[in-house]
Amino acid sequence: MDDTKGLAIAFEEAQASYDEGGIPIGAALISADGKLLGRGHNMRVQLGSAIHHGETSALFNSGRLPAKAYKGSTMYTTLSPCDMCTGACLLYGISRVVIGENQNFLGGEAYLKARGVEVVVVGDEGCKALMDRFIAEKPELWNEDIGVEERVYSKEGKTAA
Repeated sequence: MDDTKGLAIAFEEAQASYDEGGIPIGAALISADGKLLGRGHNMRVQLGSAIHHGETSALFNSGRLPAKAYKGSTMYTTLSPCDMCTGACLLYGISRVVIGENQNFLGGEAYLKARGVEVVVVGDEGCKALMDRFIAEKPELWNEDIGVEERVYSKEGKTAA
């Protein structure tokens, strides 16, 4: 499967999450021989789950696979993977990660590369536009997802009004 098709599946998942009121990050896991192993999207809002990100949802939806199934596989993701999703890709020996965009969030790309994973950043405008729209509409959910404290504190440590 070429990168355009793999990223298109991930984008469909991101759009589905957005349409459900969730964080629009989608992923697709494709085997070395081009078969779709799993696809998924961020479900933090929908399931009230801290661990159902796009990449982990794609892995979950892949089901139980032998280790050899991941050899030579590619994870397509609409946004640069966070540390947890980076770790999941490394844990399962995923060989390649194709990223739709990394302007809204720069995740563990350097760590993936340092561990021998091929990383391709496409710079897809559709992925960026969808994430831009979500961040503008729901900044509090975005900040929650990336672990940014929403409250502003004064020098004395009290919550600012």
